[in-house]
Amino acid sequence: MDRRRSRIIAVAVCLGLLGAAIPIAAMAYISWVIAVEREQDRLELFSRVTLLRATNTLADAKGALDAIAATSEIPCSEAHIARMRALSVNTRSIEEMGYFEDGLLKCTSWGRTDGEVAKSPVDYVMPDGIEMTIRMQPLVSGGKPMMALHSGSYNVLVAPSRFVDVLIDDGMSVALATGQGAIINTLNAPDAALVRSLVSQPRKGMTDSDLFAAAHGDGLLAVAIEPRSKIGASLRTEQMLLLPVGVFIAAFIVAVVIWLSRKRLSPLAELEIAVRNREFVVHYQPIVELKTGICIGAEALVRWRRPDGSLVRPDLFIPLAEESGLIMPITDQVIEAVILDLNGTLVQDRTLHIAINLCAADIKSGRILDALEDRLANTGIRTQQIWLEATERGFMDIDAARVTLAKARERGHSVAIDDFGTGYSSLQYLQGLPLDALKIDKSFIDTIGRDTATSSVTSHIIDMTKSLGLFSVAEGVETEDQADYLKTHGVDFGQGWLFSKALPAAEFVAYHRRTKEKYGAAPEIIQAAAE
Repeated sequence: MDRRRSRIIAVAVCLGLLGAAIPIAAMAYISWVIAVEREQDRLELFSRVTLLRATNTLADAKGALDAIAATSEIPCSEAHIARMRALSVNTRSIEEMGYFEDGLLKCTSWGRTDGEVAKSPVDYVMPDGIEMTIRMQPLVSGGKPMMALHSGSYNVLVAPSRFVDVLIDDGMSVALATGQGAIINTLNAPDAALVRSLVSQPRKGMTDSDLFAAAHGDGLLAVAIEPRSKIGASLRTEQMLLLPVGVFIAAFIVAVVIWLSRKRLSPLAELEIAVRNREFVVHYQPIVELKTGICIGAEALVRWRRPDGSLVRPDLFIPLAEESGLIMPITDQVIEAVILDLNGTLVQDRTLHIAINLCAADIKSGRILDALEDRLANTGIRTQQIWLEATERGFMDIDAARVTLAKARERGHSVAIDDFGTGYSSLQYLQGLPLDALKIDKSFIDTIGRDTATSSVTSHIIDMTKSLGLFSVAEGVETEDQADYLKTHGVDFGQGWLFSKALPAAEFVAYHRRTKEKYGAAPEIIQAAAE
């Protein structure tokens, strides 16, 4: 009897221990899987951002190759070399351009070449036929090794660093490779063997030491990698919190699974929830008249504020929003925030304007104009007080863009081209589109006072703006020397940290009032536009 009782007690204890151990072990496993998948989703977002940056760089370079191939100048004539030089200067992604005959370099954007310089061996052929040499030493201009892209009789040289010019978290590393696994460039020295193995591997996974995610597209492979230890500490803490709830473990598992399942979201799903929950706020980057220092308006900049109060950098969600189409409802929320934040201020001061950025889809469809009209109705805000800005990549459908911008101007909106000089057909856009203002990209402002290859381009852009009768706005002004140069050369307006960072609505209103009290009324050109 005692033996039987002991056996029953032992079995009960074992079943009890097993019943307690299985839910705890299952919870530990589920917690691990979810933590890993969430981290892999985040890595996949970084890899997609890296791939997007690389494809944009390649698109710029290909655009330059297409443009020079269409030229009618005699090869290596002065006009031909000048054309190659202009394309090299105006295309942000490329450093140099060359022309070949019978496999030998005859001239470059620097001029004619001496001696026999053979075409570099091809490492990879892109799906569209562009030949790629991953590393070559420029023999004409010298300098650091470059990537060469060759099409027809021409090639362009691109700095490899441009392909992985992205912001990443501490401890993370990224790599960009060809579709055959040849590494183009890296950040933070990722495992090269792991990168090459992902050419034919699944998009997400882990090794004994690392988590990784890959993105494929356009003959390229982008990989983001981080140590598994990044999730170890938080995972152990979470598991230890489960131990004291032994008797309630079953109910606790259900609650935690539900909670964790809700958190198992891809970046796109998180963005969709953010749009649905209206988690976007607007900060305002003041725009001032350079001659007087008066704040005449601001650029509305969107920020994603999570429920815990943390802000997500725009470079991490804007590309995904544009790719998925969520950028349009985000733009609608920006418009509504501007009206909510600044309705009274805009009605009180008719010389004040707010610039809103448009995405390519809105420019192509034109639906944003009706959305603006509906939301401005009965607010007292004039259409002249809402400026519209678009970057050059928003003008891929040039005919649709021309129609949309013409309608915008008919309704009273001023139209500006943003980040000018970073696209690949800038002059064509200026000549073919109805515009009121041109915003000079920060990369050109940074060259002021420096002896760089593009330092002379800034003055040419300013002169071109004047000749076209457009307002000029300098972006990213950070020093007094830059401001003095811009004033001397007749640039109308400026924005940047020299004047103010992007401000929440209340702080922007206070900043605007201070400049008016300090410097007086708005400039005459702004008053005339307001009337």
